[in-house]
Amino acid sequence: MAAVTAVIFDCDGTLVDSEPLARRAWERTLGGRGYEISDADFAAVVGHPFAATREFFAERVELPPAEMLWPEFSGVLFELIDGELRPFEDALATLAELDAAGVPVAVASSSVRERLDRTLRRVELHDRFAATVAGDEVAHGKPRPDLFLEAAARLGLGAHECVVVEDAAPGVAAGLAAGARVVGVARAAGDAAALAEAHVVVERLSAKSLLDARSRT
Repeated sequence: MAAVTAVIFDCDGTLVDSEPLARRAWERTLGGRGYEISDADFAAVVGHPFAATREFFAERVELPPAEMLWPEFSGVLFELIDGELRPFEDALATLAELDAAGVPVAVASSSVRERLDRTLRRVELHDRFAATVAGDEVAHGKPRPDLFLEAAARLGLGAHECVVVEDAAPGVAAGLAAGARVVGVARAAGDAAALAEAHVVVERLSAKSLLDARSRT
């Protein structure tokens, strides 16, 4: 196995505590149309891009096309991001540790570029990565491997040389399909089961947990 030389992070739910904000944005968007999101609904869409999430909910309530719904949804979401978004402290510490160790880092997010840039700027992480890839910049979103393959390519590496860090099952599947070592971060009770296919599952991130993943079989 090649030595791992870089780390590729998912963004939402991995670097930043944005999933509760996304749920509230969907609740407000769909609530006005008479649909109440269940826990099972939201669990089914976590980690998927906007278009796929919109398609999921369009099977349950009448919705306009994705390009028409995005301005409405993003207006609500961006207000929440600007006012309430916070990074995970262990993610910030891990980024600092990796930087001190000279390990390149990238972000591969299902979010469209507009949302990814806004998120990273809100938590002052926009200049911390050697490469960032957004969901609207590849042909296929997670669980397909495109995002991680593209992030590795922008780092000048193969995905097999990278550790992927994910908090959701579609991302774990995408990282494995890309040929990367995959670390799942289980941030809430019960999350570990959904991440069980990852090479390693941790409750908190650290540079050591990520770099040690290269030696796991």
